[in-house]
Amino acid sequence: MRKSMRKNATLAIILSTSLLAACSNNSSSPETTPTGGASSKPAAAPIKIEIMQDETVSSADGPGFPKDDFIKNELNKKLNIDLTMTLDTSDYLAKLNTRMAGGNFPDVMLLMKEQVQQYAQNGVLLDMGPYLDKLTDYKKFVGADDVKKGVVSGKQYALPKAPGFATNTYWIRKDWLDKLNLAVPTTVDELFNVAKAFTENDPDGNGKKDTLGITGVGIDTFAPVFGAYGVTPSAATLTVLNKDKIVNSLYDPAMKDALTTVKKFIDAGVVDPEFMSNKPNTSKDKAFQGKIGIIFDGWSGIIKDTTVKIWKQANPNADWIQLTAPKGPNGLQYASKVDIASTGKMLAFPKALEKQPEKINKIIELLNYVSTTEGNRLVDYGLKDVHYKVDGDKITITEQGQKESGYSFVYQFTGRPELAYLQTKFPAQAKYIEFEKSLPRLQVIDKFVDMPNGYNKADAERFIQEKLTEFIYGKTPIADYDKFLTTLEGSFNYKVYTDAVTKQAKDLGLTK
Repeated sequence: MRKSMRKNATLAIILSTSLLAACSNNSSSPETTPTGGASSKPAAAPIKIEIMQDETVSSADGPGFPKDDFIKNELNKKLNIDLTMTLDTSDYLAKLNTRMAGGNFPDVMLLMKEQVQQYAQNGVLLDMGPYLDKLTDYKKFVGADDVKKGVVSGKQYALPKAPGFATNTYWIRKDWLDKLNLAVPTTVDELFNVAKAFTENDPDGNGKKDTLGITGVGIDTFAPVFGAYGVTPSAATLTVLNKDKIVNSLYDPAMKDALTTVKKFIDAGVVDPEFMSNKPNTSKDKAFQGKIGIIFDGWSGIIKDTTVKIWKQANPNADWIQLTAPKGPNGLQYASKVDIASTGKMLAFPKALEKQPEKINKIIELLNYVSTTEGNRLVDYGLKDVHYKVDGDKITITEQGQKESGYSFVYQFTGRPELAYLQTKFPAQAKYIEFEKSLPRLQVIDKFVDMPNGYNKADAERFIQEKLTEFIYGKTPIADYDKFLTTLEGSFNYKVYTDAVTKQAKDLGLTK
């Protein structure tokens, strides 16, 4: 990790010198004025566009794109472009940094907010603000408020995708509840009692004490328990927005109560002892093998047809059902948090495109097209009447579409209408998807924030995660919580961050 950080730091220095020099030679010229969105006349030859992203795909032909990449072919034909898709999940940022430093820019990059901020500070990104008027279909599809998520230091350095929604909730073995004559838990106390019964009362009836109450992945396993106190344990997203006011969960008095309650579960021995180090599949394996009766996971991890087949083979009588968020002592109930500023990866563009107005206009045309109904259905489902059929507003995926269009997500440059997309792709799971979408979640705003100078986000978040873990395992007494905050502010400049959040939230109009 440290080696990787040093490598990235070195590359960042390269960017801040070589690229700034390169970009200074590409300063504004009369050619940089936006000239329009969709071209009325096709270019004489296809315009080459390279899009680079941190992804990998597997198609019906195996790893990588299919031999007949029908989505790219259709985009090329429709827009008179020659599209190159560069995907790389191995040292993506290092490779992108190297290319940027060498002046070998991809035309479009998909970046997280932190990377957009870094590149913007280095002066290598194109401000898309002057082009927004031409991105009519894109803005309509994504939504004006969500477009603002791409603003860094007051400029539109990135274009966000249409937002998705948060999932995950507790899933519980209904057949175990029935076996022990227990009701579905609705409060944190009831959840504890059920977890204890699953651990001590032999719910699988094998005569052995070999089952446990709860599993999951990391501290988010207890996101609904923290939510019952109105706080979130995720180190990167702690700032809760509630009725025009923000409260950082670490400074919320209820945080101590939430940590104490989670410690109660752990002390009682009803929690998977490996939950903090679990990978998603390892927690599911334990649950599916009949070792654990409650798991914090999403519909896609539990109830997809292929997944149901796995746990039915291990336990034919298993009956996993979703739980709503348990109520806390003050009646609060949030299944987890949702960062209202989060947009996943965003589209960013090298400043060098300023000198290529024909190309930037063609990119705008591409982004507008995949934001229209026709274009978005192409990148969501494939070819009409081949991979999907339309009857009024209802879309049905064909058998060929089920087999061949699984790689289409990398072409969803501006996102997708998440709920409709998922329910179309997974009609048998539609009610489970709707349920998780409807659960109340804490609204947090951290991803709106430009990281202030003097604050090391990675180090601070690592420290926060370590200390929260120590509190719930009793390695540090909760009486020392205030000392933790003092260290966080003194050694990690955390107040610089919270002050920046307060100011930027007000500047964005999120608070009064």
